[in-house]
Amino acid sequence: MHEPTNAPAPASAAASVNPAEGQRVYDLDRAHVFHSWSAQAALKPLVIAGGRGSYVWDYDGKRYLDFSTQLVNVNIGHQHPKVIAAIVEQAEQLATIAPQHAVASRGEAAARIAALAPKHMNKVFFTNGGADGIENAIRMARIHTNRHKVLSFYRSYHGNTGAAINATGDPRRWPNEFAHGHVHFFGPYLYRSHFNATTEEEETTRALAHLRDVVTFEGPHTIAAIALESVVGTAGVLIPPPGYLEGVRALCDEFGIVYIADEVMAGFGRTGRWFAFENFNVEPDLIVFAKGVNSGYVPLGGVVISDVIAATFNDRVFPGGLTYSGHPLACASAVATIDAMREEQMVENAARIGQDVLGPGLHELADKHPMIGEVRGLGVFWALDLVSNRKTREPLAPYGGTSPAMAQLQAECKARGYLPFVNFNRLHVVPPCNVSDDEVREGLVILDEVFTALASHYVG
Repeated sequence: MHEPTNAPAPASAAASVNPAEGQRVYDLDRAHVFHSWSAQAALKPLVIAGGRGSYVWDYDGKRYLDFSTQLVNVNIGHQHPKVIAAIVEQAEQLATIAPQHAVASRGEAAARIAALAPKHMNKVFFTNGGADGIENAIRMARIHTNRHKVLSFYRSYHGNTGAAINATGDPRRWPNEFAHGHVHFFGPYLYRSHFNATTEEEETTRALAHLRDVVTFEGPHTIAAIALESVVGTAGVLIPPPGYLEGVRALCDEFGIVYIADEVMAGFGRTGRWFAFENFNVEPDLIVFAKGVNSGYVPLGGVVISDVIAATFNDRVFPGGLTYSGHPLACASAVATIDAMREEQMVENAARIGQDVLGPGLHELADKHPMIGEVRGLGVFWALDLVSNRKTREPLAPYGGTSPAMAQLQAECKARGYLPFVNFNRLHVVPPCNVSDDEVREGLVILDEVFTALASHYVG
């Protein structure tokens, strides 16, 4: 077994060793906590006692390299001292205030976020997370255009509120289809092309032709927005091929459609840029953010609004709001997170790690393990498309499901002290933006062992 699994735990982890307390916490959870996206009876949650940086640990003192960053949101790692201090300071000064008032942390957070956006975007509407960010962006687009339809990828996830879950393409949408006006289309995905493309250029051309057909047949005058993850996250870390997002922007301009960039997972350093759309020559009309804006330390999301759309509501009431919009603790944590990311050059580190350490390391694993059909990623945002046969590209688990191989993958990772992020037939490798070279190498060694243990599942 990989040596760091049995390496001495950090002092803070050692101080947490208390198996009896771990059992008490587990029993409380199973008695009273209703978990998301789960059948409740079979759950056996890992009980976490604490964390620091790229690691978390349990009450037995076993530490785990967190290359899930939980739900791909802990972009600055666990318990960053500058952010914890900012939350404490804000709590001592003013723990909460209603959104109709002005408060320093809210204004400072909005100013910092707007400064990262294109120059034509200067206003920020705060929400509690990404789903209600999408919800309100769609509302803004519909009112601004006086149209009702929203187009989005089949391979996508936008959240679990009314419009957001219907904009979602993946199977979590199916039991939740109660909102109207949502239309899905196929985005580019060359490895499993829906357009019989063999090159990125063909994939871009054919995917854009498909989108134009969808717009034409749905009626451009009925379409309020096209909402896209700049780099598709949970559905596969799908990086748009050259020219695709630019083509979407051109279609939106041609037909007066609002372009919503969902940056909830891909934003705030994840791809080695502040926003993932900066990897391409596009500027959206609305940017939805959450997760990495404050590393998830306090729930926060929002919408960055173009000046043109913001002007729609200068003399017209915007019909939306939340009790905790721009919560002072959340905003203070966002200010501290953005400042820490700048001061410690975390975005630059993410770009370097992806280019020089993580990306090459994952490609080396693919060269060694044929189960890894494709490696995709930017910065600290990577996915391994796992197959049972490279020639046929048969997925290691079906769309919308899992398999014994994927269940074993998760078990092998955890046994070796590695927290994975798994979706269908993919393993996502998503460490924090401030991960070190040595931590990445540690993770790669563990993954090498895991794929060696899974070799019997490959039949190609």
